[in-house]
Amino acid sequence: MIINILKDKPTKLFIILSGFFVANALIAEIIGVKIFSLEATLGFAPANLMILGDPYSFNMTAGVLLWPVVFIMTDIINEYYGMKGVRFLSYLTVILIIFAFLVFYFAIQLSPASFFVTMKVKSGVPDMDAAYGQILGQSSYIIIASVIAFLIGQLVDVFTFHRIKEVTGEKKIWLRATGSTLISQLIDSFVVLFVAFRLAPSIYNPDGNEVWSMGLVLSVCVINYIYKFTVAILLTPVIYWVHGMIERYLGPEKAGEMRLAAMKR
Repeated sequence: MIINILKDKPTKLFIILSGFFVANALIAEIIGVKIFSLEATLGFAPANLMILGDPYSFNMTAGVLLWPVVFIMTDIINEYYGMKGVRFLSYLTVILIIFAFLVFYFAIQLSPASFFVTMKVKSGVPDMDAAYGQILGQSSYIIIASVIAFLIGQLVDVFTFHRIKEVTGEKKIWLRATGSTLISQLIDSFVVLFVAFRLAPSIYNPDGNEVWSMGLVLSVCVINYIYKFTVAILLTPVIYWVHGMIERYLGPEKAGEMRLAAMKR
């Protein structure tokens, strides 16, 4: 039975795309705890863009490095497996992200071996157990905000993608792929910041973190969106390249059947 499933090209393709989709989303959540400077990484001076009267630079979570891959996977899956395919993977990914952080939580609670705590002192880490907990034990409301933003963004993306395709037909892949990403990521960027740093801390804030002002939320949202907007545009050729690979793999007839079936809700 397994051999027969793997011989079916559409099924095998869905498994491959799903693996990249889920893996990249999960890894992005884990590495997102690190905040990096885009300008310093590229060797440039801080941008200091004036937004709502204050200067801001491109200081973002490391998770943004992998979200472009999730964007591409979303649009490709949408193209060949439709709204149901993307929704299924989005719900599955949310469940797996929550499961992963629950496992991290219980792993952090385990009593460390005495040598584990001091094993990296010479490398500049005085307490490995504390470092382990800080890296994997992200604040609960940030995780919740990220999951909510991801799910809303995905649902908006798939809806927008199909609306654009209904108007343009099979032409203009760039418009439906890039257009849906730009709209969904604008919403995603705002939701994750609003929930994580304004709404949730004002309701439940065990860490005593300061509640962000709406102006700060909007300003950081603009910085994040400028980055995502730029990456989405730059990735347009990649979408065509992946699309071409899939067309050759499936064959024109099978690919056409799948794209037609994907448009049926």
